[in-house]
Amino acid sequence: MTPEPPLFFLVAGEASGDLLGARLMAALKKKTNGKVRFAGVGGPRMQAEGIELLFPQSDLAHMGLFELIRHLPLIFRRMREVVAAVKTLRPAALVTIDSPDFSFRVAKKLKGQGIPLIHIVAPSVWAWRAGRAKKVADFLDHLLALLPFEPPYFTKEGLPCTFVGHPLVESGAGHGDGARFRAVRGIGEKALFLAVLPGSRVGEVGRLLPVFGEVIARLHDAHPTLEVVVPVVPAVEAMIRQAAQSWPVPVHFTQNDADKYDALAACRAALACSGTVSVELAMAGVPSVIAYRIGALTAALYRRLIKVRFATLLNIMQDREVMPEFIQADCTADKITPALDLLLTDDRAAAAQKKDLTAMAGWLGQGVFIPSEKAAETVWNAAFSLGEGA
Repeated sequence: MTPEPPLFFLVAGEASGDLLGARLMAALKKKTNGKVRFAGVGGPRMQAEGIELLFPQSDLAHMGLFELIRHLPLIFRRMREVVAAVKTLRPAALVTIDSPDFSFRVAKKLKGQGIPLIHIVAPSVWAWRAGRAKKVADFLDHLLALLPFEPPYFTKEGLPCTFVGHPLVESGAGHGDGARFRAVRGIGEKALFLAVLPGSRVGEVGRLLPVFGEVIARLHDAHPTLEVVVPVVPAVEAMIRQAAQSWPVPVHFTQNDADKYDALAACRAALACSGTVSVELAMAGVPSVIAYRIGALTAALYRRLIKVRFATLLNIMQDREVMPEFIQADCTADKITPALDLLLTDDRAAAAQKKDLTAMAGWLGQGVFIPSEKAAETVWNAAFSLGEGA
């Protein structure tokens, strides 16, 4: 009798985890010539890769305190169902992906069952709550980290941790066609082209748009050929389009990743909200200025908890300001405009940041390995080395 292909039980509670899970599944299928099975929890991307769903990912994807409280009975029931299914199916490994509040509770309940417990996306212990490293080391068998400096925080606690690269390495951000974008949008060679990325959440966009609009107006006064591109997502598109009507420059919009990456390839510089977008900009090699502003009470709380000097991931990685960042009280047109103008007009300043961005993209795995394939190799090895010794 031919043995069944190994089964991996995957749990991804959010859309970002669905993307990571789908890429992992595709890489495991490639590694095994399709001789692998998947069950668990995921979204549409993981479904397309062939996961047998225990229940839909949407049951776990609840944001906001009151919505979360309202759905707690369902979430706890789903947690019990995952634990029971894993015990019954006895997979080669349980692979949980991000969503630590759910994932770690499931893993704790399965400790000691002889099933390798693997988690993807290391908790940000380098930024706050350093004690979490020791806690997760008590129940996980292997951890996959997206950032190169993360493994030592966990290996010193006895938890094997492997850097597998950032998923944005596979996004295509560094392969945009700037000439195509300029040609299609009618952007002349002499136009000074700027990317503006004010965020994807209503609150952050509402706080940043007035500042960004003032920066654009000041830059236009100095550079009449200035044109702007704004990548938008549905949640904030109407807000941004309305605000952009008052900007004194031609404004182009993109609504998908392919157009966004072509636009970034055409840009001289970018003004962006703090967040994952800074990694995308690094992948695309776009010299950038980062800005952010949150509510005063939230900021006061963060100042007590956060241990790092910078808000931007790439600056944290280097422990210096690679991308100039203007946070809270510094998030003003008076401070942002000169920094951005320098990148738009000074070839040496732009080239210096580009050199740093290229190096950091390499540290995140770009041009070194394919993150999903390294993740698949790590998961496979961890599952069977641990499984054999269990």
